[in-house]
Amino acid sequence: MKITDAVSFGKALRMRRKKLGFTQQFVADFSGFSVSFISDLERGKATAELEKSIHLANLLGLDLNCTERS
Repeated sequence: MKITDAVSFGKALRMRRKKLGFTQQFVADFSGFSVSFISDLERGKATAELEKSIHLANLLGLDLNCTERS
């Protein structure tokens, strides 16, 4: 899945979380982030908390690669 915006990022997080069999509450407890923050991300709510978002993606094992366009 190509992540191009907050909605596609949220969708990728939700798909990965569900594939791992984790609830939002479990991820919240593990990460220290609130369930509402995780829910907002998964729904594609635009957020300025990029560092938290990237941290959560990494905790779930999502590979965030940047490739240069020519």
